[in-house]
Amino acid sequence: MIRLAILSPSLLCMAAGAAVAAAPPPTPADVAVFKEMGAYVLRASGESLPLYTFDRDQPGKSHCNGPCAAAWPPLAATPESGGVGDWSVIKRGDGGFQWAWRGKPIYTFAKDSPEKASGDGAGGVWRLLPPIPAD
Repeated sequence: MIRLAILSPSLLCMAAGAAVAAAPPPTPADVAVFKEMGAYVLRASGESLPLYTFDRDQPGKSHCNGPCAAAWPPLAATPESGGVGDWSVIKRGDGGFQWAWRGKPIYTFAKDSPEKASGDGAGGVWRLLPPIPAD
């Protein structure tokens, strides 16, 4: 025997809302999303490297160029990439394009590996991109 449950409209809406809240945040193709311990962790696609922000940057403007950009490679974008969700594309001072999250330019760290995020807090100005709560 098969039993069917009939949900009230309010329960149905709550169930639908829970499904929407659990969806990963929209990200560009250059960013991979992993669900870990109830949160979404964002990493560079391909290499799966941790992502960072730089405290000295201003919204929409990178202040990490030259030797800084060699140690902290910008998360490269193209002008055609367009924005998605909290992500936008900014033009760098060197003419290249870079992904920004909520206006903050995003970087990887040359000394990191997929298993090790060693740049968090470096120089008191580099910060790991925070996990996004999944619920």
